[in-house]
Amino acid sequence: MTENQQVSGSYWLQTAPGGRRAALTEDLDVDVAVVGAGIAGLCTARELARAGKSVAVLEAGRVAAGVTGHTTAKVTALHTLVYDKLRRTRGSEGARLYARSQSEAIEHTARIVEELGVDCEWERRSAYTFVRDADRVDELRAEARAAREAGLPASFVTETGLPFPVAGAVEVTDQVQFHPLKYLLALADDIVAHGGRVHEDTTVLGLEEGSPCRLSTASGATVTARDVVVATHYPVFDRALLFTRLSPRRELVVAGPLPAAQDPGGMYITPEENTRSVRTAPYGEDGTHRFLVVTGEHFTPGTGDARALFDRLSGWARAHFPGVELTHSWATQDNDPTDTVPLVGPLHPGARHTYVATGFGGWGMSGGMMAGLLLTAQITGAPCEWSGLYDPRRLASAVREAPSFLKHQAQVARHFVGDRLRPAPPAEALPPGEGAVVRTESGRLAVYRDDDGALHAVSARCTHLGCLVDFNAAERAWECPCHGSRFDTDGKVVQGPATRPLERRDL
Repeated sequence: MTENQQVSGSYWLQTAPGGRRAALTEDLDVDVAVVGAGIAGLCTARELARAGKSVAVLEAGRVAAGVTGHTTAKVTALHTLVYDKLRRTRGSEGARLYARSQSEAIEHTARIVEELGVDCEWERRSAYTFVRDADRVDELRAEARAAREAGLPASFVTETGLPFPVAGAVEVTDQVQFHPLKYLLALADDIVAHGGRVHEDTTVLGLEEGSPCRLSTASGATVTARDVVVATHYPVFDRALLFTRLSPRRELVVAGPLPAAQDPGGMYITPEENTRSVRTAPYGEDGTHRFLVVTGEHFTPGTGDARALFDRLSGWARAHFPGVELTHSWATQDNDPTDTVPLVGPLHPGARHTYVATGFGGWGMSGGMMAGLLLTAQITGAPCEWSGLYDPRRLASAVREAPSFLKHQAQVARHFVGDRLRPAPPAEALPPGEGAVVRTESGRLAVYRDDDGALHAVSARCTHLGCLVDFNAAERAWECPCHGSRFDTDGKVVQGPATRPLERRDL
């Protein structure tokens, strides 16, 4: 990818686009309404439909086309360096429950793939967390011990399939990689086959809790449901104040065909070099190539030069895999919880029939599968020994959360105030394909000049909580650095928690 190129789009979405599903246009009454058709929402809806519940999935865009459609699609219980930290903050039992919940979710999904006969490129591979810096080897040894004590088939190794030496790595065997869209489109079909409904282009705007709950939509249709699951990645409802405990992180992906002889034969990640994640996928019919997927260069939305970061990531991929032809580039977004563990369970302390799944911290594949099992157990009244670990209402972690919580809030405050004080360029100076927040007599506007030279202006205030957006030139999108909402150049919502577009303005 060169400086002037734009992102080409997700390989997963391009190779399994799926058919359109109708928007909701009339009132609906169901047992459970699931807001969001990513992996967490669809896994939950599928389990509930199989349990005999009437279910409706409401998706503002397309099925699995949001964060799930832009994932690296590694399905593993090895989450970089999580187990040694969990052992220290949650005890050995907390680490054990985390490993068991993730592993059981993966094996449950393996049974679904076999039962439904889904051709989703399901492959068993070892997962590795590696470092090249010898000074960090002790971290890896501690992680291997903690992961093994938590019940994973983990070991410390010094040899991997990577085309460069490592100082050490944690290996967990018998993990999975797959094509996420092919799997989730089959899951959506299975939901419908069991009496459920899946509606695309259906934006949920309001939630009225009670017995029953009611959801209002942008089309005017109302959904009445006994229970509601909010699985929108970043929660679109703020009543639980979960946005104070989530830090959005954007990460870049470059990918393309690689000669099969250069396949590293596993799934790899390192916290070094601003993160590097590597895996391959099946490609072509003759077996001569694999599809290399390299992820890294994470940054807060609305900050940083995404084009320069794409160039850096592309350069790293070409340097270490010289046979690769990079044909695709895209970006994904994750929400890091301030205390490491995802937030899955009741939406807030007073919730009786509303639930949430969020904060997967970059591990949404196994996390979303786990959330489907946990939320279904809670809604149907079945026991689940992991509920306490993931409970969003947990208070015992307040002290552990404090440093990360305060750091995140300081960053939000700095953007909320500081972004209003920074100099603003004149709109006339913008070249084609660029955008900036400019100062006008009516206030700050987000202005974009298209390739034909025309200017497009929208309000610069994010419709979530009012922070000022900034322009991501590589993806041609307005991004909020406070909570990660994203908008296209005309102000339409691309990614929540915002549900309303940026207002169009005249220059």
